[in-house]
Amino acid sequence: MTASFPSAARLVEVAEEVYAYVQPDGGWCLNNAGLVTAGGRPLLIDTAATEARAVALKDAIARVTPHAPRFVVNTHPHGDHTFGNRLFADDAVIIAHEATRAEMDLAGLHLTGLWPDVCWGDVAVELPGLTFRETLTLHLGDVRAELMYLGTAHTKNDSVVWLPERRVLFAGDIVMSGATPFCLTGSVSGSLEVIGKLRALDPETVVSGHGPVGGAEILDSTEAYLRHVQELAAAGIAAGLTPLETAREADLGPFAALLDSERLVPNLHRAYAEARGAEPGHPLDIGELFSEMVDFHGGLPACAA
Repeated sequence: MTASFPSAARLVEVAEEVYAYVQPDGGWCLNNAGLVTAGGRPLLIDTAATEARAVALKDAIARVTPHAPRFVVNTHPHGDHTFGNRLFADDAVIIAHEATRAEMDLAGLHLTGLWPDVCWGDVAVELPGLTFRETLTLHLGDVRAELMYLGTAHTKNDSVVWLPERRVLFAGDIVMSGATPFCLTGSVSGSLEVIGKLRALDPETVVSGHGPVGGAEILDSTEAYLRHVQELAAAGIAAGLTPLETAREADLGPFAALLDSERLVPNLHRAYAEARGAEPGHPLDIGELFSEMVDFHGGLPACAA
C-alpha cells in the first residue's frame, strides 16, 4: 500500500480570518481546502481525499480556532475534495450545488478504484444536506461568503466561494496553480467563459483547487493553457489527427513544466468535440478518455494521496 504523508500540508492565513490549506505538490488527489473563521462559526471549503489527510485537516483547523466548522462547502463532486466530509458532518451542514450532490451519489467511491494502492482509510460518501442552484450567501460575522455556480468548467457543476470583503476567491478546480487544468467531465470553452466571470470579480487572492496560492495570474495562466489546447485541437483536426496523436506531437512550450501533463489528452478530446459543435459538458466516453490518458502517460499516473 502507498503510505499517506499529510504532514507537509500547511494552513496559511491569506487574509484576516481566512486561510488556505495547501497540500504539496498539488498533483493527483492532493487538493487545497479553505477556512473562514470569522463570526465564530467557521466555514470549511472542501475536505480531503483520504482519512489520514482529513484528520490532518481537522487537526490544523483546531490549531487556529476552538470552533468546529459549522458549514462545509464542496466546490465539486470529486472524491479528493469530498471524501473527508464525514469527519465534519456531526457539527457542520454540508453544502453544494444540487448537481454536485447528485453526481457524488452516483459516483460513490469510484475514485478509490482508480488508485487501489493508495491508503484511503475509512472514507465514505457523505452527501450534502443543503443544495443550491445558482447562488447562496453565508453570513460569517462581517464576512459574506458568496457561493456561485457560473457554468460548466472543470465539471458540469463547479461552485466557487467568493469573499468580497476580503477579496479572496476559492475557485476549486476551475483553475490550477502549477498543475495542468483538467476538463475530463467539463469543458474547455466553458472553463474560459467561467474564468472571464471570475476575473470580473477582481480578486486579490486566488486559492485554486491544487497548487500554491496566488493572485489573478492563476486565472491568466489557466486561460492561456486552455487557449493553447484549443489551438492544438484546431491544428490536429486540420491535419486529420486524433486527440491522442495530437497530444503525442504537441509542443507544450511554457506549459511543459505543469504537473500531470497527461491531462492534455482528455482536454484535447473536449476541445475537438467543441470545435465540431458540441455543447460544453457534452457526454463523452469518460472511460475511453481516461484510458487514452493512461496510454499517453505510459501507465497510471501517480497519486500521492
